[in-house]
Amino acid sequence: MIDYSKKITYLKKERNTHENINWATESNRGRIVNSPAIRRLQQKTQVFPLEINAAVRSRLTHSLEVQQNARYLARTILEKIEKENKIEEYKLNGLEHSFVSLVEMASLMHDIGNPPFGHFGELAINEWMNENIIKCFKNSIGKIPKKFKNLKKKLLADISNFEGNAQAIRIVHTLQDLNLTYSQTASILKYTRVAYDKKLSKNNEYSYLQKKPGYFFSEEDFVNELISKLNINKGCRFPLTYIMEAADDISYGIADLEDAVDKGILSLKKLYESIKNEAEKFGEKGKYIQEIAEKIYSEVKNETYIKVNTFIVNFRVKIANELISFASDIYLKNHHDIYHGRYNKALLEDNDTKYDIALKVLKNVAIKHVFKNSEVEALELKGKFVIKGLLTCYKEILIIKYDDFLLIFNDEKNDYPSTSRLFRRLSNKHINAYSKSIEKLKKQNLKKTEFNMYEWYYRVRLLIDFISGMTDEYVIKEYQELSAIK
Repeated sequence: MIDYSKKITYLKKERNTHENINWATESNRGRIVNSPAIRRLQQKTQVFPLEINAAVRSRLTHSLEVQQNARYLARTILEKIEKENKIEEYKLNGLEHSFVSLVEMASLMHDIGNPPFGHFGELAINEWMNENIIKCFKNSIGKIPKKFKNLKKKLLADISNFEGNAQAIRIVHTLQDLNLTYSQTASILKYTRVAYDKKLSKNNEYSYLQKKPGYFFSEEDFVNELISKLNINKGCRFPLTYIMEAADDISYGIADLEDAVDKGILSLKKLYESIKNEAEKFGEKGKYIQEIAEKIYSEVKNETYIKVNTFIVNFRVKIANELISFASDIYLKNHHDIYHGRYNKALLEDNDTKYDIALKVLKNVAIKHVFKNSEVEALELKGKFVIKGLLTCYKEILIIKYDDFLLIFNDEKNDYPSTSRLFRRLSNKHINAYSKSIEKLKKQNLKKTEFNMYEWYYRVRLLIDFISGMTDEYVIKEYQELSAIK
C-alpha cells in the first residue's frame, strides 16, 4: 500500500512550530536557504578547484541546477499520478506542494557535507585517519580491557570512513540543529549504512543502498528514530531521495562538459567528436545521444559567435527533458518498491536503455577530458596534501589524554601551550557540538575507560567537522599559516 501521508509529515525531532505539513515545509525552506552550510557551497569545488571564472560551476551553482531538475521531475511524477487518477489513492491530495518542496530543498542540501576539494577531500581525510588514528588512540586512551575491544573497533572504523553524505546528516541535525521535519532530513539520507558497518556484497538486496556510509555513529540514534517515525524499514530509503539523486545525475552529466568548454579544455568540435566517438562504442543504444549531438551540431556549426553556447544549451535542454521524463516513468513503474525504499539502484542507473547509455557516454567523456585534465589533477593533489598536512598540524589535539584536554577546553593552566593555541583556532560552533555530546555522555554513568573512548571519538569528530567544513581557499590559507608556507 502506498500512503504518502505517512511519509510526508510535520513531525520534527524537537521543536514543533507547525502542525500543518505545508507550513512546516516552508519553515524548512527558510532554515535551509539561510544556513551557513549552503553559503559555503559557493566556495567549494564542483570540478575545477579554486576557479576564478564565475561562469564555471561551484557546488552552490551546481546545487541550484539540481534543485531545478528535481522540481521539474517531482512535478512530472505528480502530473502522471494525477493523469492516472491516483492522487487520492496514494494520499497525496493536499501534499503536492510539500512533495515538490521537500525534493527541491533536499537537492539544494545534497552536497553540504562535502569537504574542501570534493571527493579528493574525502580521500585525504580517510587516508590520514587510516594512517594515524590507531596511534592517536593509543596515546590518548592507553591500553584498554578486552571487553572494550569491539567498541574500539567500531569507533575507529566509523572515524576512518568519512563520507560527504553522512556529514550532511551530521550538519543538519548536530552541527547546525536546523530542526527540520523528519521528512526533510530523510530526503538527503542517500545511503542507509552506518559508517562503522562493512560494505555489503553485490548480491545483497540492499547493496546499492548501502554501498557508502550514509550516517555516522554519532547520529545513529537520531537516524533510528527518524526511520521509525517515517515507517522506513532498516536498510531502506525515503522515497523522495530517489528523485533528488536522479536530478543530481542529470545535472552533472552535462554540466561538467559545459564547464570544460568554458575553461577552454574542450572546443565545440572536440566536444562533439568526443560524444560521437564514445557513443559509437555502445552500438545501437549509443545512437540516441549520437543523433542528438549530430543534429544540434549541424544546426550551430556555421554560427559566427555563440555556436558553443547554443550547442550546449540546446543539447542540455533536449537531454534533460527526456531524462526527466524517463526517470519519472521508472519511478512510477517501480512505485511500490520505491515508496518502501527498497528499490536497489538509482532511477537512471543500470537500466540498460538508451537513456542509461547517454549518461554513461557523457560520464566517460568527462572522465577522459575533464577529470584527467592535468590542471584538475594537479589541484586535486594539492588539495589532498593540504588537507592531510592540516590534519597533521592539529594532531596534537587527538593524542593528549582527556584530563589534559579538559584543562585546555576550560582555558585553565596546562602543559600544552601549542595544543591550547590550536584549540583556540577551532570553530565555536563545532566546539559547542562537541560539548553537548560530552554532556550527554556524563549523564550515562559510564566507566572511566568507556567514557574516555567515547569522549575521544567526539574529539576526533570535532576536528573532522572543523576541517571538512572549510572552503577550498580557507583550507589552503589555514595550512599556509600553520606550516609557514606561502
